[in-house]
Amino acid sequence: MNSEPVDESKYAAFVNRTQIAARPMSAFPWPTGATKVFAVIGDPIAHSLSPVLLNAAFLALKLDAVYVALSVQREQLHGAVRGIRSLGVAGVSVTMPHKESIMVELDKLTDRARKLNSVNCVYWEDGELVGDSTDGPAFVASLEEEIGAPIRGKSVMVCGTGGAARAIVVALSEAGAGAIVVVGRRAEAVERLVGLGGLMTRAGTADEARDCEILVNATNVGMSGTEGEGKSPIPAAFIQSGHFVYDIVYHPLATPLLRDALTAGAEAANGLGMLVHQAARAFWIWTGEEAPLDIMFHVARSRAEVAR
Repeated sequence: MNSEPVDESKYAAFVNRTQIAARPMSAFPWPTGATKVFAVIGDPIAHSLSPVLLNAAFLALKLDAVYVALSVQREQLHGAVRGIRSLGVAGVSVTMPHKESIMVELDKLTDRARKLNSVNCVYWEDGELVGDSTDGPAFVASLEEEIGAPIRGKSVMVCGTGGAARAIVVALSEAGAGAIVVVGRRAEAVERLVGLGGLMTRAGTADEARDCEILVNATNVGMSGTEGEGKSPIPAAFIQSGHFVYDIVYHPLATPLLRDALTAGAEAANGLGMLVHQAARAFWIWTGEEAPLDIMFHVARSRAEVAR
């Protein structure tokens, strides 16, 4: 006879397991064998809030779908897209550093994606993978919410020449911005972007920030886990109290640029709003359903605060 004392914690765990096992399978409705899988790919990706946003949206609309984050390094991209095809992943969000390089892996591109040379949303159409870009419209929607007014007629400085910057400059031009100043390290890339932006767009330097109403960081400078961590694309001396500063980075929530903006007395916003609007547009593309924006904003802000 065993004289050792009973481990009550193990007994309680056993009871809980047997209680769970006794429940009908209808008590565990998700995921199912028919659950659609969506994903975001990028590197780094562990900080992504997209799974929180999209899973909350799927749950709110009672859709049998799940969204996960997948770490994909540059050299793994080709294999990752083959996996998406083979496994039937239902839709994919694309973030740095793959927005340009994924284009050659896809069957079709929308006109916007082709014009911007950038893809951040992949979906299926007639058995083919199609790449689209929702960065620009998502940015404008978020910015106009933050400033409480249309962007039309306003002067904007955009730092960066990558996929996000191209999408933002084109969207600002389409929204009627009064002037767009592009700042970047490579003159050739800046000039190409100026060409995309149209007549109201020109090349500039960071010291011209004083002449603009809105300053936008469209790079990963300041993002945790990158070479730009702890840095800012605009010197603090160029930021004034009358500026509105928008940083598309949201990890960390308060980047060096945003801290400098608040110190100067300027209004500022991080990239959470843009992220939510991107997710909402992808949700509609993939499901044909209107995204529950209120729920998505709530979970984004709540989770971001917890992660600080």
